[in-house]
Amino acid sequence: MVPAPRAEEMPAAHNACFSPASFSLTGIPQLEAAHGWLSIPFCALYALAVVGNCTILSVIRAEPGLHQPMYLFLAMLAVIDLVLSSSTMPRLLGIFWFGHRDIGLHACLLQMFIVHSFATVESGIFVAMAFDHYVAICAPLRHKAILTHSAVAKIGLVATLRGFLYICPLPLLVRRFTRYHSNVIAHSYCEHMAVVMLSCEDISVSNIYGMTIGFVVLTLDSLCIGLSYAFIFQAVMRLATVEARLKTFSTCSSHICAILAFYVPIAVSSLTHRFGHSVAPSAHILLANFYLLIPPVLNPVVYAARTTEIWRKFAEILSWVRGRAQTLCKSQAMS
Repeated sequence: MVPAPRAEEMPAAHNACFSPASFSLTGIPQLEAAHGWLSIPFCALYALAVVGNCTILSVIRAEPGLHQPMYLFLAMLAVIDLVLSSSTMPRLLGIFWFGHRDIGLHACLLQMFIVHSFATVESGIFVAMAFDHYVAICAPLRHKAILTHSAVAKIGLVATLRGFLYICPLPLLVRRFTRYHSNVIAHSYCEHMAVVMLSCEDISVSNIYGMTIGFVVLTLDSLCIGLSYAFIFQAVMRLATVEARLKTFSTCSSHICAILAFYVPIAVSSLTHRFGHSVAPSAHILLANFYLLIPPVLNPVVYAARTTEIWRKFAEILSWVRGRAQTLCKSQAMS
């Protein structure tokens, strides 16, 4: 049963504007009756994301042989994925299970900043990983000299600062708005445009800045990744045998899968948001949540499949879970 809107959620007639003390998230609009069922896959995927990325971090920290640029960037990716999924999923599950829809203005702005800035940081880390693959394949003798631990740390810092500086104006521009025609955000989290569209004031500056930053980040990072792989492809094609080419290029397969898992949902969500006017709002919101949840789930699996140490740790966790389940079943049967 969906609770009825409160008085402050129903401004006066004729589109009267008011200053809300807080906002209300709808979760997945038009699918309120199915929120209980939707919580099952979302909760399962979030649990997988947390377990998988924590495992990645613990294995990389414990194994000195994995203290290499690729795995250090992977550790950064795991931290970002944990932040992204944890900034939205607990609140979404709270909406599904308990109907906790309210979110304060400052909490909303903070969530907006975290989601958009860390997504930008993740895009930067993918560029750094593409550069790592480029150096490893095109200049292998200089790989260790170029990508030292210090250089990796600086690249990670630059990617983080870029994400924070690019996105910082977004919540500041939204903070300037004081009058809204509604405080009900038709989304499961405080997505920038979902909040901005509620304002009664001129949103052109905020809208243009958000679109420009999204376009610049997506275009520049995609071009950098594409250029890196163009050089990698040239180097691979110069190898003597087909077997050597396939073996060399296979080292990039995990990165390519991770890139597709990250950029494809972004592109699809962006296109449907801008041009898919006939697409149901629930589809928009589901795409936006998948964009924040699918990469954190897939990245550990993709990289674990190619890393013996990580895969072994995953196997140990699964074995422990199976053992606990069997123990519980036996104890219940005996009782």
